[in-house]
Amino acid sequence: MVVEIEPSKIETAFLLESLEKGIRVDGRGIYDYRTLQISCGPTHGLVEVQLGQTRILARVSCEVTRPFLDRPTEGIVQFNAELSSMAAPGFDSGGKSSPQEVAIARMLERVIRQSRAIDTEALCIIAGEKVWGVRIDIHFLDHGGNLVDAASIAAIAALKHFRRPDVTIDGEVAVIHDVKERNPVPLSIHHTPICVTFGFFGPGGLAVVDTNLLEEQTQVSSFTITLNSHREICALNKAGGIPLEPKQIQRCIQIALAKVDEINEKIQDALNAN
Repeated sequence: MVVEIEPSKIETAFLLESLEKGIRVDGRGIYDYRTLQISCGPTHGLVEVQLGQTRILARVSCEVTRPFLDRPTEGIVQFNAELSSMAAPGFDSGGKSSPQEVAIARMLERVIRQSRAIDTEALCIIAGEKVWGVRIDIHFLDHGGNLVDAASIAAIAALKHFRRPDVTIDGEVAVIHDVKERNPVPLSIHHTPICVTFGFFGPGGLAVVDTNLLEEQTQVSSFTITLNSHREICALNKAGGIPLEPKQIQRCIQIALAKVDEINEKIQDALNAN
């Protein structure tokens, strides 16, 4: 369960008045992202992402498992999101997954797995018997707003940084090689979907990119566009009340295209620096 502290009426009024003048409370432009830092850990598949005050740790792991009966030649890719009291006082770290945790995990599954970003057939070891099960765990360390965008960046960066053990097939026998004996193998990734989220404010539907926590609590709706480096739309998701005009959607897509290029460049820089 998540119980967030609502902003005061004075904070809300000040924020809306500033946005009407084209000014954001943290000094950014309307379409500016917060500072993005991506750090790859010493082990493959461990990545920390900081987007403004939002900080996330993503960890990718794998194990040999049986495939689903209806997909005998495909590996399994699963996502898990964890919000704890470490991220913000309003988060309850005990009990079952909160609706927000489930929503973020499903969003990542939709934009990464269902868009076929990962070649799941390349995760097959022996058809119908053994496949790689890949798990992506997203741990939120600090909640400063816009968890979805930060989670998508962390997830795709961790997947690109990850390496699985090499496998040799001898008839019906699969030999899993220790990473100390043979170099591990990167995942086969077709494209890199990145989420760009817009928050909308007031009756006129003023849009801003990458809402911080205060803005997120004040917005009337949000619109998430997921694009890859091939400039393909992988997913669209709208939450909240106000309808969007076609011109607004086109404008958001054009802005998102530029942001995705910048983010992909930062991801690649982080991978190259590791």
